[in-house]
Amino acid sequence: MPTTLITGANKGLGREAARRLIAAGHDVWIGARDPGRGREAADQLGARFVALDVTDEASVAAAAEEVAAHGGLDVLVNNAGIAGPGRGPREESGDDVEVVLATNVIGIVRVTRAFLPLLERSAAPVIVNVSSGLGSFDATSDPERIESRVVTLGYTASKSAVNMITTQYAKALPGFRVNAVDPGYTATDLNGHSGPQTVEQGTDAIVQMAQVGPDGPTGTFVDRHGAASW
Repeated sequence: MPTTLITGANKGLGREAARRLIAAGHDVWIGARDPGRGREAADQLGARFVALDVTDEASVAAAAEEVAAHGGLDVLVNNAGIAGPGRGPREESGDDVEVVLATNVIGIVRVTRAFLPLLERSAAPVIVNVSSGLGSFDATSDPERIESRVVTLGYTASKSAVNMITTQYAKALPGFRVNAVDPGYTATDLNGHSGPQTVEQGTDAIVQMAQVGPDGPTGTFVDRHGAASW
């Protein structure tokens, strides 16, 4: 039974991915910065809860120690993320962008580094980084794509960075399968439930890439339909 940790898993895509991976036979840890919501989600889904704030070094270190104390880890899903104020390039401040990058990019680096020793003990370690079509240069430059109509700094820059660090981890960790996924425009709290996709549809790529084997792809960017454009 693979053991999987999903950050930001008390709601939205993280919670649905946890539900589906549990159904697929994974032993899932729900990482959440809100203990009340995290424990509630874990209890309802039949998962385990670990307090984890990706922006706090001590919190991440404590989470790694707790997971290690209960066994190993095979799959890490870096899902935690925030949208930021979304005020547009004329109004977004450096502080606005810094807050988004701290969660969406530095958070992934912090969590991945802390859990690497556990993942390295796995026979088939997997890392899934939840990105977005809004991080794709191709999608955001195509007037036919909805991504091209979103003009903001922090979130888009953060997801482009997620794609880049995914490729770098994939090269640095040849024994791992490390991939980025675009959930697509999914109705969640992140976008005020405005997306046309359900959370089940939005987790298709996450669930697929969380279950790749040692001979599976690495260093790729995919959505629920297949390869996504960088």
